Order: sequence, then C-alpha cells, then structure tokens
Amino acid sequence: MAISGFKPHSFDSLRNFTTDAFSPILAAVSYPMQNITLFFHDITNLAQIQADRERLERENERLREWYQTALFLQSENQSLRALLNLKVDKKYDHVSARVLSDAGNTYLKSLVVIAGAADGVQKESAVLSAQGLIGRIIDVGDKTSRILLITDINSRVPVVVEDTGQHAIMAGSNDDLPRLIHLPQDSEISEGAHVITSGYGGVYPRGLPVGRVVMTKQGKLGVMLFADFNALQIVRILQEKN
Repeated sequence: MAISGFKPHSFDSLRNFTTDAFSPILAAVSYPMQNITLFFHDITNLAQIQADRERLERENERLREWYQTALFLQSENQSLRALLNLKVDKKYDHVSARVLSDAGNTYLKSLVVIAGAADGVQKESAVLSAQGLIGRIIDVGDKTSRILLITDINSRVPVVVEDTGQHAIMAGSNDDLPRLIHLPQDSEISEGAHVITSGYGGVYPRGLPVGRVVMTKQGKLGVMLFADFNALQIVRILQEKN
C-alpha cells in the first residue's frame, strides 16, 4: 500500500495478470447466476406481455360492444327519420313503438310492440312502418300491444287503386302477397298501380300507402307491399286526436 501510494501504476501489470488468470473461473461461476437472472427476467416479461394482452382483449371487447351499440343506434335513428317522412292526416297523432318480438307463425301473422294503454294505445288503431301500412292493433296491455299484420289470413283492408279509383278489399293470405278481392268483373287494373287505404270501415284512415298491384302465379291480382316486414324495428301507431 505504501509503495502504491508513491507509485500508483507499479502494480497495474500484476493486477491485470491476476484478473486475466482468474477471469475464466469467475466467468464459470457467474454464468449460472446470469442464466438464472435472465430466466426470471424473461418470466417477468412474459407475465407482463400476458397481462397486456388480456388488457387489450378486454378493451377490444368493449370497443366491439360500443361499435354494435353505435350501429344499433344508427339504424334506430334512420328508422325514426324515415317514420317522420311518412305523412298522415293531421287529425291523427301517433305513438312510436319498438318491435319487441315476432309472434307470427303459420296460422297467425302478428307482432308485439313495447307500447300499451299507458302510452295511449287503443285497440283497432292503424300501424305504419316507414314505408307504409303494416296492420292494426288487436290486443292492448298496459305496456305492450299486439299487431295483426295485413299479411295475416284474417286481415281485411278496404283499399282503392289510385290510377282507376277502383275500390276493393285487400285480403291477407299468410304470404307476402295479399289478394285483391270483391272487384267488379269489368274492372281494368294494371300492374304497378299504387294501392292506398280507402278509409271505409273507420279502422284505417284514408290515403295510407299500402303497395302496388302485381299478378300472382295463380293469375290473381295481388299487392306487393311497400313495408319491409323483415326489417321492422320501430313502428307508428296512429291515434285520432280528441
């Protein structure tokens, strides 16, 4: 120590020789510890990666849920806008109702909507989609109501053909093409003519859009309905103002 105090570099060569001599031994001793350290470091990284992956999956799931909600709200908004574009007689108010379920089957074509007596819904009220007439209210509960669709075999709607002014009854047939019945034999109705409600009977207001005339496979006159029954989300229930 005394010598190194006067000549600091006098033992450098000896120190370097000693370090070089023992470096293989030190390397061999430290190698397992280095591997163990790296092993635990890798495990820590893997755990962090797994945690990040799970977090990202949860975030992606929430984003998918929000995306589906946004699509639903967009579709609902479009339905509401389309309903507002359908003009009816000013003497009628309306109640907008969401379709709850399709209660139709082979023998009954109907829908259940979330609106009832508590919302002012009354039995026999006409019901519209954004494109045109779909049916009438046949049952009213406090919070829900049932609609008998105009495609049901029990449905009868007084209509008029706009081109000719010819009155007829549109009868449901449990398919997509209700029939025109009670027509005079000499009536001349062309395909494509628009059909609207006539207002007879007092259930359906006059002038509601229904569909257009087509020829069925059986050679009968039918009505291709304007309403898309496969995409009903929100409907309008008409109520005559007091």
